[in-house]
Amino acid sequence: MTFAVIKTGGKQYKVAANDVIKIEKLDAQAGDVVTFDQVLMVGDTIGAPLVEGALVAAELVETKKSKTVIVFKKRRRHNSRRRNGHRQLLSTVRITEILTGGAKPTTKAAAKTAATESVTDAAPAKKTTKKAEAAEATEAKAAPKKASKKTEGEADTAAEKPAKKAPAKKAAPKADQE
Repeated sequence: MTFAVIKTGGKQYKVAANDVIKIEKLDAQAGDVVTFDQVLMVGDTIGAPLVEGALVAAELVETKKSKTVIVFKKRRRHNSRRRNGHRQLLSTVRITEILTGGAKPTTKAAAKTAATESVTDAAPAKKTTKKAEAAEATEAKAAPKKASKKTEGEADTAAEKPAKKAPAKKAAPKADQE
């Protein structure tokens, strides 16, 4: 049982344990265990059309869009051109097991990876909450001071600012002086 040929998304893939492949989008979350029951071949056993009792288990790593494919259509001598882009949604899966004889997939490998991910995700979350709480506390302390300055500052704005000296007017020459 070194390899298997599975069918998913209208395509066929030759897979082995610990292979990482990109397939058409699956409706699952990252870290979920996904099973493929349309197994066409396992090792030397060829199905007619499917291998009875064969199953391939995989873990969904991520789902994202592929690179942009440009679709360019042109009709010659008609001055007609159209340019479009397309990004297909792809799921990246890691093959965990190839099973035969109606065996069920084990969730040990998926559970271990999920447990390690949850521990690493939980630790930074606590740090960010402590930082957030500290920031909120400092803002709460600073907020009343700012508010009091604004309320007092609005009333005492003229008193706090030094008065601008108006430019002294020069005495106009008197025309009546004789």
